[in-house]
Amino acid sequence: MAHREGTRRGPTLGPVPPATPEPAAPGAQVWNLPNALTILRVLLVPVFAVLLLQDTTTSRLAATGVFVLAAATDRLDGQIARSRGQVTAFGKLADPIADKALTLTAFAGLSLLGEVPWWITLAITVRELGITLLRVVLVRRSIIAASTGGKVKTVLQILVLTVLLVPWDGIVAAGVADVIDVVALVLLYAALAVTIVTGLDYVVRAWRLARGR
Repeated sequence: MAHREGTRRGPTLGPVPPATPEPAAPGAQVWNLPNALTILRVLLVPVFAVLLLQDTTTSRLAATGVFVLAAATDRLDGQIARSRGQVTAFGKLADPIADKALTLTAFAGLSLLGEVPWWITLAITVRELGITLLRVVLVRRSIIAASTGGKVKTVLQILVLTVLLVPWDGIVAAGVADVIDVVALVLLYAALAVTIVTGLDYVVRAWRLARGR
C-alpha cells in the first residue's frame, strides 16, 4: 500500500515526522551586504584621513574620491537593506555611527588644515556625538527613525564637505575658486544650522519616548 506523501516509516519506530529546520545562529542576520557596506565605510575613514592630511593637490583629489565613495555606501546600504528585508538592529545603530565617523573626521581634518573654524567643528561634533550617545541609551527601548530634517542635514554635510575637500585653487582659475569659496561658506553655515536644529528635534523626540508618549 502506498504511503501518504510526507510520511516515512522506520523499521520498528512507526511514522517519522519531517525534520525540523535548525534555527539560525543569533548573530547570523548581522552578516549581510548592507552591514558589510557599513563596515567598509568605517574602514575607509583612516584611509581618507591620511590622504587629506598630506594636503597636496593629488592627495586631496584622492581623499575627495574616497570620501564620495564612502558617502555613497551610506545611501546604497540603506536601499539594499530595505529592498531585501535585511534591516537589522545592528545596521540601524552602526550606520549612523559610521556616518559620523566619516563626517567628523572630515570636519576635524579641514580644521587642522585651517579651512573650517574649530568652533564649527566642535559644535557639530558635540551635536553628533550627543545624539549618538542618546541612540545607544535608547536602543533597548526603541529605535528613533531618522527624520526628514536629519536626512537634509546629512545631504548638506556631505555636499559642503565635498566642496571643501576639492583643491579648487589647483584645478580652476582664481576667480572661479573665489566664487566656490563663497558658495562653500554659505553651505557650511546652512549645514551648521540644520545640524543644530535637527539635534534639538531629536532630543525632544527622545524625551517624549522616555516619558512613554
